[in-house]
Amino acid sequence: MSMTERQAPELRVREWIGGDGGRIAPVALSDLGTGPKILFAFQHWCRGCHVHGFPTLQKLYGALSPKGVGFAVIQTVFEGAEENSFDKLRMNQLKYDLPLAFGHDEPPTGQTLPTFMEDYRTRGTPWFTVIDAGGRIVFSDFHLDADTLIADLSQA
Repeated sequence: MSMTERQAPELRVREWIGGDGGRIAPVALSDLGTGPKILFAFQHWCRGCHVHGFPTLQKLYGALSPKGVGFAVIQTVFEGAEENSFDKLRMNQLKYDLPLAFGHDEPPTGQTLPTFMEDYRTRGTPWFTVIDAGGRIVFSDFHLDADTLIADLSQA
C-alpha cells in the first residue's frame, strides 16, 4: 500500500549526526522546520545512491533550502551492515558537501527492516520522500524529477 497522501509518521531513527558531523539527539520531523520536507534514504554501498540519489539531493538542497524546505538523510541498513555503518555517514556528508542531519537506521532487535523502511513502506535505495507543510506525504519513490519538484515548491 502506498504512503502517498497519508500523514507522515514520526521518525524513529535513533542515531544521528548533525551538519558538523557530531552526534546529535534523534531528529523529529518538527526539527526540519514548518515547511515542506525532503527525506532521502540511502545505503553507502548503493551505486544508484551515488550516481543518481546524492546528485539529485545536492540539486534539491541548493535550490530549496533557502526557500525553507527541510532536509534529512537516512542510511537505511537493510543489508550489508558492515559496509553501511555509522562511520560512513560523515564520509558521505563531506563527499557531497551536505551540511544536513544524517541518520543511521538499523533494524531494531528482532525486526527485519529499519524503522524508516517499515514506517514509510519504502522498497530500497535511493529513496526520496517529500512531505508537504501540512505533514502529508506527497511523493515516495526511487526516482524523483528534481527540476519539477524545484519548480513546484518554488511556486508554493
